[in-house]
Amino acid sequence: MELNITTLAERPELAAALDRMPDTWPEFVLEDIVGWANFPRIAVEFPQYVLVATDQEGAVVARAYSVPFALDAPGRGELPVGGWDRMLLWAFSDLRRGRTPDTVGAIEITVATGRQGRGISGRMLAAVRANAERLGFREVVAPVRPSGKHLRAALPMEEYVRRTRPEDGLPEDPWLRVHVRAGGLVDSVAPVSMTVSGSLAQWREWTGLPFDTDGPVEVPGALVPVHCALAHGYAVYTEPNVWVRHRV
Repeated sequence: MELNITTLAERPELAAALDRMPDTWPEFVLEDIVGWANFPRIAVEFPQYVLVATDQEGAVVARAYSVPFALDAPGRGELPVGGWDRMLLWAFSDLRRGRTPDTVGAIEITVATGRQGRGISGRMLAAVRANAERLGFREVVAPVRPSGKHLRAALPMEEYVRRTRPEDGLPEDPWLRVHVRAGGLVDSVAPVSMTVSGSLAQWREWTGLPFDTDGPVEVPGALVPVHCALAHGYAVYTEPNVWVRHRV
């Protein structure tokens, strides 16, 4: 497929189409408070780090959000166990403080519904790397959400990451495999990358499940079980991601 990949800074008129692009994210994932409060700011405050892919007809078929932040800063130095949430908070904290960034973090790479399976995700990852290099950075880091992990929700992420294909030794997970093929190095697991909490009524609305028993509940699209506390009236989902480092 012929694609035109540009930054949102170059084509600000695509901002609305970027938001409207159909995707397959589970509804509950969008309820992460850190993301809810900060994700919309990326397109406004970091448009040069937002990539949009259009097809020959001009339709938006993929998007990639990234943010600059200072990894080599006091109290940091290592990729955080707080993963996606923590990286997003660091980026906007650094922007507010005027701190010079040294790393680009890949926040999201999403292909439009119905366009998957055509190699677009790999091309968007390459574009994120190229854009970071163009902006003068040496490294891109990504708190990767493995695309097949939801099929093995009960399996600890540390074990899932070690699963490889016998024929080539590459990761069994398709999205991790794309990163490794692109030269990425699996660094570590971020066990508390994103947290979604809500009342049982909210979880029932988000998932269509009864949430009527205590303990772990496997939810379609969730990478690990959601913890249900029936007597207390709430449930909590803590998503692990996998840190992957890309030198550019």
